[in-house]
Amino acid sequence: MKKFIYSLIILSILSSCTTNDFNNANPNIPNYPFTVDLNLSLPSYSNLKFAGNAIYYANEGAKGIYVFNTGSGYNAFDAACPNQALNSCTAMTLNGINIVCPCDESEYSLFTGLGKLEYPLKQYRVELNGNVLRVYN
Repeated sequence: MKKFIYSLIILSILSSCTTNDFNNANPNIPNYPFTVDLNLSLPSYSNLKFAGNAIYYANEGAKGIYVFNTGSGYNAFDAACPNQALNSCTAMTLNGINIVCPCDESEYSLFTGLGKLEYPLKQYRVELNGNVLRVYN
């Protein structure tokens, strides 16, 4: 009986865990499928080896993407303002560990993607394989 109860507890814990909780839905920014491989050995991306550094990668996502080293991993966000219509603003600009929307001057953290308005930054998946950082949607 004890084995059954322990098995039931473990099964309920395992079934509550999921790896597919990723949600980057935003009504202002369409979902563009893309995959980008960044070789961190190249000088263009070597800043990403150090915590607190970010790079801008153009021509992917809606307005390009920002990739950021958090110190414990990497985050990637779309450079489009999440609370503005897509065509009304240019790409966001880097300001230290934040990015700023040029239309409403709102700032968003590259650590969390959060700002003070309704929608957070549109986040993309990131995967590190050796010295290659893959960003994809």
